[in-house]
Amino acid sequence: MDADEAREGARTPGVWRGRLARGASGIAVLGAVAGVVALGQWPVQGNAAAQAVPPAEVAVPPSATTLVCAGPLILPDDTGRGDAEFDPTPVDPVTSVTAVTSVPAGGGDGVAAGTVTTLDGVPTGATLEAGGSGTSVSPAGAPLAVYAQPGTEPARVGAVSSGLVTAGDLRGLAAASCAQPVADAWLVGGATDLTSTAQLVLDNAGSTPAEVTLDLWGPSGRVDLSGERYLVAPGAERVVVLGGIAAEQRRVALHVSATGGRVGVHVQDSVLDGFTPAGTDLVVPGAAPSRRQVVPGVSVVASTVDDPHAPALRLLVPGDVGTTAHVTLLGPTGPAQLPGAESVDLAPGEVTDVPLGGLAAGSYTVLVSASEPVVASSVVSRPGSPGDLDDTPSTERAWAASVTPGQGGVAVLPSGARGTLVVGAVPDEDDDGTDGEATGTLRLLGADGEVLAERPVSVPAGTTGAWSLDSLLQGSGPVVPVTTGEPAGVEPPTAGGVRAVDLVTGSGVTVRLSWALVAEVDRPDGVLVSVLDPVPVRAGAPSVAVREDPRLGTR
Repeated sequence: MDADEAREGARTPGVWRGRLARGASGIAVLGAVAGVVALGQWPVQGNAAAQAVPPAEVAVPPSATTLVCAGPLILPDDTGRGDAEFDPTPVDPVTSVTAVTSVPAGGGDGVAAGTVTTLDGVPTGATLEAGGSGTSVSPAGAPLAVYAQPGTEPARVGAVSSGLVTAGDLRGLAAASCAQPVADAWLVGGATDLTSTAQLVLDNAGSTPAEVTLDLWGPSGRVDLSGERYLVAPGAERVVVLGGIAAEQRRVALHVSATGGRVGVHVQDSVLDGFTPAGTDLVVPGAAPSRRQVVPGVSVVASTVDDPHAPALRLLVPGDVGTTAHVTLLGPTGPAQLPGAESVDLAPGEVTDVPLGGLAAGSYTVLVSASEPVVASSVVSRPGSPGDLDDTPSTERAWAASVTPGQGGVAVLPSGARGTLVVGAVPDEDDDGTDGEATGTLRLLGADGEVLAERPVSVPAGTTGAWSLDSLLQGSGPVVPVTTGEPAGVEPPTAGGVRAVDLVTGSGVTVRLSWALVAEVDRPDGVLVSVLDPVPVRAGAPSVAVREDPRLGTR
């Protein structure tokens, strides 16, 4: 053995001893990490006293809430060109974002602080103070994000983005509740035929790029989009003209999937009847496919069976198997009968509209049940007056999305609008009867988040109640539906001091509240309308039971 071999041989045991030591230390670190485990991981033998030590409850603090608010309406390409008499937008849209926070029911610190920024984080100057508060941005010239830090409880925060256009092609109240960004969304509404324009808007308020994939269905089935994918940069917005990728679809439903990040998503839907505006609104995500769907806030005016602008229910079974959808309309006195709408055959992949013309004026909650998962929404309308260029009366339309029954939250009224609260009592799937009632606690909030009134709500199973927000301030005691046979919500609401509704729903019940806020603006040529879903309150993270592993340090 020469000198080099001797040195190598002497070094080898040391190398292995070092490697073994490092391996042992790594195992020790893993053992230390595993020393605190979730309760009930495995049986432990040995020290009985150690086993008897009760686990420690470690509280997990609530996380912050981020809401993405839709930006201003996308104007037609020919705005401001040619003859001013034919300008599609002769008046500027009035845009605003309003946010309101509420303190938790029963006291406590619900919001530590909050702020409103652009998607890329630039402050707007609008802030939310600790506790109940309110703020607004007007005009809102870009999509915005509302950030609410929690206090000791998850933040109870709601916000609304609205665009009010009083004349031109986009005439209407296009409003939507600001929503938490999502990785998966179903949007049921809109069209891409010659009379309609539908634009998908994707907003990324996160710090990472989001890659978005689209699936689209029309009246004849699923549309081949050839693997359309869209990259949305952090702090940016991307618009997809649906007519460019799926033209001549009289009825549309969309599935949006995002990877890498979450996005805010909506469809700007507008319709023309010749030169006459026939409604503009924002289609927002509804509930995922399910064998049971609930659509609240279906507030209708009198219509005939053959009225082309009558309300309608839109349905799609996105799977490969068709089904029969059973439709129930929960009205002020119970389920309402509408011949031809009780049972609807659905072919797989085909978007179907169920006319609701002839339904008595009032407010309804639509319940859909089927043997296969479906998605659903509803569209309502308001008649207007003829325009200067056409004898055809204008029309205003609003889309109502499906929701999860029993979900509480905060709904904010757009500035300048009057509001009607529409609450349905939906029995559980296993309970087909109409016994019992759905209960909750209603709090009416001012523009600064102050609680103006707090009242219990009680709605009999299988019915829907509707109240103007300001009328709720004038009474006391439980809020119950009026069942005198008059259409729900006939009392004229006023645009008064109530700017938001915070509804805390009951738990552990078989009849659940399902609700929405109907916002309306009165104009000389007719009423403009939007249906707003509540912003759900993020569930508080439960405490976690942990204990020390008695084996720690014994081996």
